[in-house]
Amino acid sequence: MKVAIVDYGSGNLRSAQKAFQRAASDHGLDADVFLASRAQEVRAADRVVLPGVGAFADCRKGLRDIPGMWEALDETARGGTKPLLGICVGMQLMATTGLEHGQWPGFGWIAGQVRAITPDDPELKIPHMGWNTLEPARGHPVLDGLDLGPEGLHAYFVHSYHFVPDDEADVLARTSYGGPLIAAVARGNLLGFQFHPEKSQTLGLALIANFLRWTP
Repeated sequence: MKVAIVDYGSGNLRSAQKAFQRAASDHGLDADVFLASRAQEVRAADRVVLPGVGAFADCRKGLRDIPGMWEALDETARGGTKPLLGICVGMQLMATTGLEHGQWPGFGWIAGQVRAITPDDPELKIPHMGWNTLEPARGHPVLDGLDLGPEGLHAYFVHSYHFVPDDEADVLARTSYGGPLIAAVARGNLLGFQFHPEKSQTLGLALIANFLRWTP
């Protein structure tokens, strides 16, 4: 299977590529994991990973600056059959609107807004940075067999904004940081992680392997 990690100048590209390669190897999956910087490479892939680090508007601009890339991703997402995973800002770009340093349109694949984190405890620092457990909101093949919940494995987060979907049915998992935050979303062939699976060790590799096996 061809797994395209979109290279538009944002994200932990090499570490993501290595994590996907290791997860495939550890679980006996035949996967060609490559960095894709051209629209045609995204269209030719069997699975697509959209990473993102930094501000919503900057990541949006980075994608728009590559000829045809925005359109290729939109076709992939709306096609409904090819698995597409958004990581951190890559997940946030799935939203209708981002409210970071202005108001910016996202892809609109999953209705909702990307808003600033406002923890109940004013002593909690922003960005939310560190290790947290995940609380599933519903079942999904990508979560199968994983040790989740309050005593479960931890995922690594670093973010100041979070995606708030309009429809509760699109929420896959939450975490807690001065109140609940959306940690993962899913709809059809789309999957989004606010945390970084490539930095999340045991949990991250297991999630990646499940994504590589998942057929929407």
